[in-house]
Amino acid sequence: MPRPSDRPATPQDDHERKRIAELRPATWANPEPEGRYPLVVIGAGFAGLAAAELAAARGIKVALIERDFLGGTCANTGCVPSKAIIRTSRLYAEMRDAERYGAQVPAGIRMDFAATMERVRRIRAHLGQPNSVRHLAAAGIDVFFGDARFTGPDSLAIDGSTLRFDKAVIATGARPSAPPIPGLAESGYVTNENVFELTQLPRRLLVIGGGPIGCEQAQAFCRLGAQTTIVQIKPLFLEREERDAAQLLSTALARDGVVVRLNTRVVGIRVANGEKLVDLVSDDYHNTIAVDAILAGVGRLPNVEGLGLESAGVDYDREHGIRVDDFLRTSNRRIHAAGDVCLEDKYGHTAITSAQMAVRNALFRGRERWSKLVIPWCTFTDPEIAHVGLYVREANRQGIPVKTFTVLMHEVDRAVTDSEEAGFVKIHVREGSDRILGATIVARHAGDMINEITLAMVANIGLSKLAKVVHTYDTQAEAIQKAAQACSRARASAAS
Repeated sequence: MPRPSDRPATPQDDHERKRIAELRPATWANPEPEGRYPLVVIGAGFAGLAAAELAAARGIKVALIERDFLGGTCANTGCVPSKAIIRTSRLYAEMRDAERYGAQVPAGIRMDFAATMERVRRIRAHLGQPNSVRHLAAAGIDVFFGDARFTGPDSLAIDGSTLRFDKAVIATGARPSAPPIPGLAESGYVTNENVFELTQLPRRLLVIGGGPIGCEQAQAFCRLGAQTTIVQIKPLFLEREERDAAQLLSTALARDGVVVRLNTRVVGIRVANGEKLVDLVSDDYHNTIAVDAILAGVGRLPNVEGLGLESAGVDYDREHGIRVDDFLRTSNRRIHAAGDVCLEDKYGHTAITSAQMAVRNALFRGRERWSKLVIPWCTFTDPEIAHVGLYVREANRQGIPVKTFTVLMHEVDRAVTDSEEAGFVKIHVREGSDRILGATIVARHAGDMINEITLAMVANIGLSKLAKVVHTYDTQAEAIQKAAQACSRARASAAS
């Protein structure tokens, strides 16, 4: 698998120096191991930190091992910097679209990419403070930096030291995956992990892959001023989502100026006269485009290499990660796993939730099952696409009869006043009842709105009951209330 060769160097400003001092200080010396640890956690991303902090709060002595920066992908190279750059890009889009809001387009809008990325580094450094090594040490957690490798079913080695444990949680996360395209590595590319280290905005950007990461970054960089093209090998992007949701996003991307090439393969890349020439094939049509930077965003691979999992008796797969049961136990009953290294859904909130579940099951005789959770997710484009529960196609496969209540955002007063009318709330219930099976929301604030439906599903609150919940007027969440009112009317009509 090719590795990124256009790896930008992070500017060493005050923000970056602060982040390093907090999350990977050069002066840090690993502590002497304290005999046998009740819990060892490998990996200090969102999952590892959540596991270590929960155990330490319950009085458990914990050893936490990290080979890079505390906070992992989400805090350093994923969720936090991506949302920061998305927000700035949205501001530029709104300035250019000021007439839509009854305002004048500011004269001479000037994109300052250096200031945008400085803000990303400032926010990243600020939000990293609670994860600092000194904060963890003050909580009683022994923090070790280095590469951990299992040496047996209850022991591991790190920098010449041996740590023995009663229980362990593997939370080593995942890394970007790039397609095996001839010339990709030689031509140079970036991934979601290092794209935020860029110091200059690429004039022409190619995004390979139409999944959530690809769509988010394509839209953001286009709004910042890059001529952006998405190449997706499949006929639709966001293939997991409902087709009308993906189509709304396709329209939004086109409006922003993103060129979307579906059913298209990148068959080769080469460099000539300082340009990256990308050969594309769509059906039988061949053409070549010139770009200045390439973002490969086609997936993530679990970090299982180099851990000595065989020595620990832990079963794993290089593509899908560590194999766990419904209690997040591995094939070694002393060891649990959490987060991206073992889960299909690789999100920050699933990492934290799984880690806390693993600790409760491992140390406190918990019997919590991962399959019982209701997990929402969101693609943070504009509009956002959020989902929870079953899709209709999944319910059909399971033989579950479905009735869907749909409210278009142009029927919602606040969406109209915000000029954010593209989108919908679609809630699925079991036919003949008001039991919520799932929902998809496409709206500017879909990621926030989906939480109300998730809560209702967890608490077994029927959709018609939400009609009685007083919602503040006027908010875009009124769309949920309207769907609930439609469900209540339908049930009353069926009963009469």
